[in-house]
Amino acid sequence: MTDSWVDSAERIGSDLHLVLSGPGGRRAALIRALRDAVRDGRLAPGTRLPPYRSLAADLGVARRTVADAYAELVAEGWLTARQGSGTRVAERAEPLRPAAPASRKAPPRAPGPRHDLRQGSPDGSAFPRTAWLASYRRALQHAPGEAFGPGDPAGRAELREALAEYLARARGVRTEPGRIVICSGFAHALRLLFGGGVLRGPLAVEAYGLGFHRGLLAAAGVRTVPLPLDEDGARVDRLGRERAVLLTPAHQFPTGGPLHPARRAAVTDWARARGGLVLEDDYDGEFRYDRKPVGALQGLDPERVIHLGSVSKSLSPAVRLGWMVLPEGLVDAVLAAKGEREAWASVLDQLSLADFIASGRYDRHVRRMRQRYRRRRDRLVAALAGHAPHVEVTGVAAGLHAVLRLPPGSEASAVEAAARHGVALDGLAAFRHPGTDMPVTDGLVVGYAAPPEHAYGGALEALCGAMPPP
Repeated sequence: MTDSWVDSAERIGSDLHLVLSGPGGRRAALIRALRDAVRDGRLAPGTRLPPYRSLAADLGVARRTVADAYAELVAEGWLTARQGSGTRVAERAEPLRPAAPASRKAPPRAPGPRHDLRQGSPDGSAFPRTAWLASYRRALQHAPGEAFGPGDPAGRAELREALAEYLARARGVRTEPGRIVICSGFAHALRLLFGGGVLRGPLAVEAYGLGFHRGLLAAAGVRTVPLPLDEDGARVDRLGRERAVLLTPAHQFPTGGPLHPARRAAVTDWARARGGLVLEDDYDGEFRYDRKPVGALQGLDPERVIHLGSVSKSLSPAVRLGWMVLPEGLVDAVLAAKGEREAWASVLDQLSLADFIASGRYDRHVRRMRQRYRRRRDRLVAALAGHAPHVEVTGVAAGLHAVLRLPPGSEASAVEAAARHGVALDGLAAFRHPGTDMPVTDGLVVGYAAPPEHAYGGALEALCGAMPPP
């Protein structure tokens, strides 16, 4: 009985792809193809070749053709043949890989800064590898067979159920699993809501925020209208005929501070009266240090507030998982925008996060990181008080960054001085909406979460050395 291609592949452990072409008949073509495969490294030294009959059936040639080709290559030293070991690529046959053209070489990467104090990232060295691996293994072990199929665009039910319980307990969110849609993070949520046509502009935004998000909205054709900020957060009394407003009510990004309770009530009243929506970016709601975390705005009106969250700060941006807690009337529209074959977040990661939350490991990790980041914040404040007491440190009651207020006109030179000291950070101007009429405030946005613990002291020393004089 003739061996099939699958049978031969099973016996040698890998597929052997050969193209027979050129002059001299099938035997000569096979010899050339095998020589080329050894030269360019596709057949490494020691690789066992298929038996005569298997390769002949695969290539559609006579068994004698393969036997003769093998014999000639053995005689030339390309192959070896031993009783009981089969035919293999000779160990001394080195692959002759052509050098890559100079024009295709990747340019050398510029060395990064010695100290990264940019906002936005947690301490990667503190990722809970052992605990996450335990959840991953358990999730993989207990995953039902249908979990490896096409999946549900809303996300795995296990994760939505775990999130509904956690968000209610830890953030005061009022929801149920059927109103949660899993996404890959906050930016993905914005793309689904606005790029997918679920919502339209104009959209009111805070006068200071991430330019990346403004650019994403602009690419979707959404006009953003900046709201001024003061010590009580966004001036929601300036809302007008916008269809929705995007806020960071737990901790304004990047200036710091929660939205005042009166304004929280006022913005939900505006949404009800206007028939509009509030988009709540709960980007670091778990990390409040001086008192109990401020609950989610969504709890005031689940039908007028879209609660958006992710694990990018609490765990890692490498775990591409986020969620949307939606008003009931928007769920179907968001799922339609997501599509039946959208590039969804990994099912195994979803199941792992569900187990991580349900087992209590997520709570323990957040508590541990809250304590670590609070110590780092305290060290930052103390270091600046000792070396640059004229610099005001603000926005430190929560989050993973602080804002250093500077004298007017000194921001750009301070950023340059920090770079000379090997410190990467951002000036406050980088987050300013170009359309706002707020007075310009000079400052530095300093992230204190990203450096590993052993490097944090050096980062603070370099930062203090870069501070402008009084």
